[in-house]
Amino acid sequence: MDLLNTLVDKGLRRELPTREEALAVLATSDDDLLDVVAAAGKVRRQWFGRRVKLNYLVNLKSGLCPEDCSYCSQRLGSTAGILKYTWLKPDEASQAAAAGLAGGAKRVCLVASGRGPTDRDVDRVSETIKTIKDQNEGVEVCACLGLLSDGQAERLREAGADAYNHNLNTSEATYEEITTTHTYADRVDTVQKAHAAGLSACSGLIAGMGETDEDLVDVVFSLRELDPDSVPVNFLIPFEGTPLAKEWNLTPQRCLRILAMVRFVCPDVEVRIAGGREVHLRTMQPLALHLANSIFLGDYLTSEGQAGKADLEMIADAGFEVEGAGEVTLPEHRAAVAQGGCGTHESAGCGSHEGAGCGSHESAGCGSVCGSHEGADARGTAAVPAAAAEPRTDLVAVRRRGAGTDLAPNA
Repeated sequence: MDLLNTLVDKGLRRELPTREEALAVLATSDDDLLDVVAAAGKVRRQWFGRRVKLNYLVNLKSGLCPEDCSYCSQRLGSTAGILKYTWLKPDEASQAAAAGLAGGAKRVCLVASGRGPTDRDVDRVSETIKTIKDQNEGVEVCACLGLLSDGQAERLREAGADAYNHNLNTSEATYEEITTTHTYADRVDTVQKAHAAGLSACSGLIAGMGETDEDLVDVVFSLRELDPDSVPVNFLIPFEGTPLAKEWNLTPQRCLRILAMVRFVCPDVEVRIAGGREVHLRTMQPLALHLANSIFLGDYLTSEGQAGKADLEMIADAGFEVEGAGEVTLPEHRAAVAQGGCGTHESAGCGSHEGAGCGSHESAGCGSVCGSHEGADARGTAAVPAAAAEPRTDLVAVRRRGAGTDLAPNA
């Protein structure tokens, strides 16, 4: 297929595809799916070999968020039966992180619900970062606390944070359909603050909220322009008790096409499969490793994920290997600009983390995704394939273990 040959050539050169080419990937048929995966897999292997980076989420403060993000189980007005607790103490957070690190994770993602941190919250998280780093040599720490005020990113960097996650989630044109308590521009501003402070920026999206193909391409192109090091791709977890509980728009094939499109647009960036992979990719998860080079280990923020042991077996069985603590995730041309694999860059790529904090609690464990405009909108392509996915509510399980409980995590 000429399209795929063109996209591979561009990906190997770190050249941006056209919008039409990105849309064409999403429009490919199921008959062509393996060809799409193979083509994007060539680009993935060029920049990341067969390594898979493992990340581990620690939910520092769960629930009771004043923001109204439609996809989130922690949102204002949510009736989802999730865990609700206030800030974990530094030692509690470090103990929770240790479980993921023991399972092979090299990055710990510290997430807290809320619009954004107060200065006192930044002090609290800074102490937690220092405790985790003192007790675990070589660990990367990413904070995800919502919208940042001036100077807060610098303080987190001084405390030892390596990265900051804040997702764009969906296109600018449809953002108001998802959240009304903050704006798309607010999110962009926070990612830029992280960059300016020398933190590795992590920013991604949520798919499955009823968005069009154009929306997906818009947000991925916006991410590439922001140039994060890491781009988490979340698939909406439709939690009962949230506005998007009935949005079951994804099939495993659709998820793979989305990941392939992200890889072609962001060839040399850490693409992470985040929340919802077990729910929507299901038995096709191993194929997704040919597209993404990073996953979360174990549970998410408010939902349970695949057991950590199963994650490790899946990686090995698919012929991949867990990235070691001493290995630099990013390709040399990006890592050289970053410090120790983190930091700001110029050139190509996009990136992100999962999502948390104000209106940024990704779908990763938080539960639904953002903005749901059914079918197609005035701008075009229908978002959902003709054969809509059957709801798999049996695969959505609220997290009852790990951080904030007395039970061991499943890492």
